[in-house]
Amino acid sequence: MTEPQDAPTHELSTAGVGPWVGEWPEEDHFDHELLQSGDTRNVIDRYRFWKMEAIVADLDEHRHPFHVAIENWQHDMNIGSIVRSANAFGADTVHIVGRRRWNKRGAMVTDRYQHVIHHESIEALVAWCAAENLPIIGIDNVPGSVILETFELPECCLMLFGQEGPGLSPEAIAASESVVEITQFGSTRSINASAAAAVTMHAWVMQHVTF
Repeated sequence: MTEPQDAPTHELSTAGVGPWVGEWPEEDHFDHELLQSGDTRNVIDRYRFWKMEAIVADLDEHRHPFHVAIENWQHDMNIGSIVRSANAFGADTVHIVGRRRWNKRGAMVTDRYQHVIHHESIEALVAWCAAENLPIIGIDNVPGSVILETFELPECCLMLFGQEGPGLSPEAIAASESVVEITQFGSTRSINASAAAAVTMHAWVMQHVTF
C-alpha cells in the first residue's frame, strides 16, 4: 500500500517582492502570474519571477555530482531540513530510503526544485548506485569510522545518512565503501542528523569547488 504524502506547504518567504515594476520582460522563463502578483517564494534573487520548471532546468546545468541519501524507517523529522541543505549546496539528487512518506515542512518547499528519488530498501539503493557507478560513503560515528576532516570525499559519490538517534542501520553500514564521522569536541555523543548532513555537504564543497 502506498503511503500518503504530506501536503505541500505554502511557499512564502519573508524576503518576497511585489509585482514587476515597468515593462514586463519577454523571455520565456518568466512567469506572467508572478510578474503581475509578486514573488514571495523562497528563492534567490536571480530566480525571482522565473517559472518553477525554468528554475529546475537552470539548476540542472550547475548541480554538483554528489548525491545524498537518508534512511527513513521512523518518519524522521530531519529529512526536510536535509533536502533544503542539499538544494543549497547543489546536490544532484536526494534519495529517501525506506518509508515513502517524509515530513516536508523543514524543506521550505525546496523539494520543488530538488530531485528526490525513493528506494524501498538499502538493497534497492545499492543496486541503483552500482548502475550509476557511485560509491556509497556512510556518515556515522561508529567503530572503525574515519574522521571527515582527513577523508578525501570522492567527487562523484552518494553520502548516506541514518536516522536521528539510531544512526545508520547495519545494512547501510555494510553497503558503505567507507564510513566517515564528523569530529566533535564536546560532551554530546552525536550532532543532529540534519546538521551532520549540512556539515558533510559543505566539506565536499570545500574539497571540490574552486572559489
